[in-house]
Amino acid sequence: MFFHASRNIQYRTPYGARPAGTEVTIRTDASKDAKEVTFCYTYGLYGFSYHEEPMHKMKSEGADKTKVRYETRLMLPHEPGLVFYWFRFRQPEVIEVTDDEGNVSSETVIRTYYYVMEGDVEDGSGKLYHEPPRIGPDEDKYPYAWQITVYKKDFKTPDAMKGAVIYQIFPDRFARDSAFTAERMMNASPREERVYHEDWYEDVDIKGKPSTGYLACDFFGGSLKGIEEHLDYIKSLGIDIIYLNPIFEARSSHRYDTADYLNVDPMLGGNEAFASFKSACETRGIRIILDGVFSHTGADSRYFNKFGRYKGTGAFEAYEKGKESPYRSWYNFYKNEDGYTVYDSWWGFPDLPNVDENDLSYRRFIFGKDGVVDTWMRRGASGLRLDVSDELPDSFIRQMRETIKEKTNGEGMLVGEVWEDASNKCSYGSYRDFMLGNTHDSVMGYTFRTTALEFLQGYVSAKVFNSRLEGFRERYPMESYYCIMNLLSSHDVPRVYTMMSKPCDTDNKEDQQKICVPPEEETKCADLCKLGVALQMGYIGAPCIYYGDEILMNGYKDPFNRRTYPWGKVSREGNEHLEYVRKLTDLRVKNQVLRTGLYRTLFTNEDVIAFERYLDAEGRDAFGNTVLPSQGARKVVVILNRGASGVYLSLDDSGAEVKAEEVQKTSVDLASDVIVNGVSFGPMQVGVAPVSALFIVYGWN
Repeated sequence: MFFHASRNIQYRTPYGARPAGTEVTIRTDASKDAKEVTFCYTYGLYGFSYHEEPMHKMKSEGADKTKVRYETRLMLPHEPGLVFYWFRFRQPEVIEVTDDEGNVSSETVIRTYYYVMEGDVEDGSGKLYHEPPRIGPDEDKYPYAWQITVYKKDFKTPDAMKGAVIYQIFPDRFARDSAFTAERMMNASPREERVYHEDWYEDVDIKGKPSTGYLACDFFGGSLKGIEEHLDYIKSLGIDIIYLNPIFEARSSHRYDTADYLNVDPMLGGNEAFASFKSACETRGIRIILDGVFSHTGADSRYFNKFGRYKGTGAFEAYEKGKESPYRSWYNFYKNEDGYTVYDSWWGFPDLPNVDENDLSYRRFIFGKDGVVDTWMRRGASGLRLDVSDELPDSFIRQMRETIKEKTNGEGMLVGEVWEDASNKCSYGSYRDFMLGNTHDSVMGYTFRTTALEFLQGYVSAKVFNSRLEGFRERYPMESYYCIMNLLSSHDVPRVYTMMSKPCDTDNKEDQQKICVPPEEETKCADLCKLGVALQMGYIGAPCIYYGDEILMNGYKDPFNRRTYPWGKVSREGNEHLEYVRKLTDLRVKNQVLRTGLYRTLFTNEDVIAFERYLDAEGRDAFGNTVLPSQGARKVVVILNRGASGVYLSLDDSGAEVKAEEVQKTSVDLASDVIVNGVSFGPMQVGVAPVSALFIVYGWN
């Protein structure tokens, strides 16, 4: 017998990620005949130092005389990094031995065992294994080690992002302004490869022009002014922050091929439109996060200028003709075996030449006076989202964060695009400095999306779902975890409504274009989407709504997840979902505890998870801030039931348990809505309808 559970304060305290230089107490239970109980650990980031030390026996307590508790106190490294740990011990084992004559006898041998972390267990406990964990950045991480994320002591993220509700907009597809004309759209920045849609409700282009093929250069004429004219609608969703996909001048409609970092695309209205948009957002208490693409530019840009559309000498011409250009050193050129000019590009796309982020002239352009960061922070942006963060050097991201903080009195936000667990992300042969207080404030919650969809689609139980979320919560610094951009859809993944129907994957765009929720599955998929919204609004982090998800827009992969918002043509089901979203975002707006409250899982089984967001006995949130009664409830319990049958739960201040496994959907006392106000502390029984969420708001009595 051997036991350690990292999420149980009996075995590891304090909980979770910890500041550098602080102390953590590690305990484990072992059987009385276990020998040489050893605590094994390694720490570092770009390189690791391996160590082991014997654990100390604690004074025995309780009636169980078959086990011994061991303890070690670990002073965490002074520098931010990662600590991985596991246990080793030796134990006698009786085995049967057969001699040459077939006689069987018993023999005692001493075996060495490793106690390592097991995946998908709610308490963070482990299992016995015959070899130690693998933790090298290029190794298959099995068996698993426990992790302590050691972050910078003074790590602080902007309060404005903690628990904020975010709305993501793909600018060309959200709304045209009231003065729109097709002629203005076509003349704003004419280029021969562009496809213009005069009909807002036409589907996205997937063919391009015959002379060029598909280049993602089709435009519908959405603009910043169009977004501005719909800000009251956006605010009705309880939105605190708008995250805009790229708005800088570019050739494509997605604008991840930046042509001019310092100017808004004329198709979106130019810099004047941004100034007006920013002012209108400010009056409504909405902040703006811009999308920044710094690992590459467009080939059709004033910096590379491959096609000669911009004045001055770009890097391409400078290399080809031996001319001078201030941008030449940003890019890596060479001649291939046929004598043609080639260059490093993003994932091999020649329209997206890579930049050298370590080039000091490029860094001066990004971080210096009147550079990119300086310019956009002065113009009123509240922060940046970094495209493909894992393809940028850590030093570049550190400089980005420091510069943003300098320009915004510490209130600017830096969010990274990281699809995996950012606390232990590996790329380019190394662990990355992503969650240690030096680079990002937080990241996009693709791990949240993956985990949520696995549960909602029925691939994992509520217990496994909870264990995975608890793993992320344990590994992320609290300052980051309360800011993580928890999304269900984005411009890079299929829309959540479509995904609830479990479509068959295909790479053929003609087939992708047809993928949508079948009519017979619309109600089921809409109900599952409600559960997704409830999870976003009830759980820790900054929930992010991708434009159109609030009305159940369909859309599989890019570019079908980037269709236009169907103003004036929203379905009845879409409008019903919109009201549900508004109800839950309003609940979050009115109850600070849902933004920054403490968290505890109350109950899980196959289909049901119940958790609470609460304040401590003194009315303080997770960051020690006092929350007043005027700021809403003292506690909110959230229950999600994805099952086909209703359930009853008994709730009190100590937890929850299922009283009946199943109840009929026709039971009149089953709830599938929000209970608000007037609920006192004390035992109560609630019924939760099939495929529904229930919020129970406790008063201050």
